Amino acid sequence: MNSLYLPNEDHTLGYAGNKIFKPIKSISNDISIDLFRSRLKELHNDEMWDHISRINHTINMATHEYFDKLGSLFVLLPLTTRMISSPGALYGKEKLDYTQDTVPVKLNWFELKKDIFLSESSQIYLELYLAMKNIKGVYAVYNSFRKEPSDSTHLSEFHHIEYEGKVSQKENKKVIIDLIGKIIDKLLKLNADDLSFFISDGDIYFLKDFAKNRRITEITFEQALDVLYSKTKNNKYKEFTSKNFGAWEEVKLTSETGNITAISEFPLYEVAFYHAPIDNDGKSVADNTDFIWPYYREFVGSGHRVRSLDELLVKAKKFNLPEQDYRNYLASRQFDDYSETSGFGLGWERFLQGLLKMPFIYSASAFPRVHNTIEP
Repeated sequence: MNSLYLPNEDHTLGYAGNKIFKPIKSISNDISIDLFRSRLKELHNDEMWDHISRINHTINMATHEYFDKLGSLFVLLPLTTRMISSPGALYGKEKLDYTQDTVPVKLNWFELKKDIFLSESSQIYLELYLAMKNIKGVYAVYNSFRKEPSDSTHLSEFHHIEYEGKVSQKENKKVIIDLIGKIIDKLLKLNADDLSFFISDGDIYFLKDFAKNRRITEITFEQALDVLYSKTKNNKYKEFTSKNFGAWEEVKLTSETGNITAISEFPLYEVAFYHAPIDNDGKSVADNTDFIWPYYREFVGSGHRVRSLDELLVKAKKFNLPEQDYRNYLASRQFDDYSETSGFGLGWERFLQGLLKMPFIYSASAFPRVHNTIEP
């Protein structure tokens, strides 16, 4: 598979180009609102958007077909919540500056005195949905919101394909791989011309190979740091923390593997509170896995959820979960017949950007929502 981003020696990222976008020596994260003021005209005149629209349609249909065959139910969930994935940072007990989670978008709800938030994801509510005894798996395709500056790979509002099931993390990872395989297989059969508008024959070959063989590279986070150290000799990668693991590192790592790479067992308190803890040679790590698209970024986050009330209470104290707001989540572990669950969220626009090798995520979204404009 040809490169998408290139890890420059100065720790900037270059862009390798695709059939319609030229290479860029160093990607800029600055976003000018002028980029979006001509978007309506582009939608009318540029056939690129016809191809993207057909690709998005197939992704949607393949997703619903896959989960229907799996026996998982599509559910309707709220976009507003008091339960967020990074409460420690928000409520101020301990601001984890290196955590992978972000502060949500606040809004006022009628006459309520408390702020509410737009959902970062639907995951917590998917978990609660599984309190129903006879439902084994659920999924949603919904909007998500993050109060973080947009850049080449981040939108402030984006779309998630999310799943939660009464399965182990091993089974959950198989669901992820099979879903990606199902989507790619459908795209190759129904949208070959649309894909070829953007990417090369070599890229198409990579997709065909994945659709057939479902091969990925699996490593632990500790092993990922070892690879980065061996290639850079930078001592910061000897420290077991994700604070030094960002976009450049994801691109550098997958430039070595040349494959979709699943990284598991991140430091426990540097990921969302709901991931179950496991022990890795004395290190407290989470039973979670991030999937990185080749030469690009994480596009799927997954994990096994906190398994018991005791584990959850430890996490609740660490992350300062407001008991009143999270009482139903805490109560979900108190049922005698509680079944452990695992789940994931796939970032739709991230997946599309990686698939089509687009330079900027807002180049893959007809109506991108970024931090400094809502045009068009």
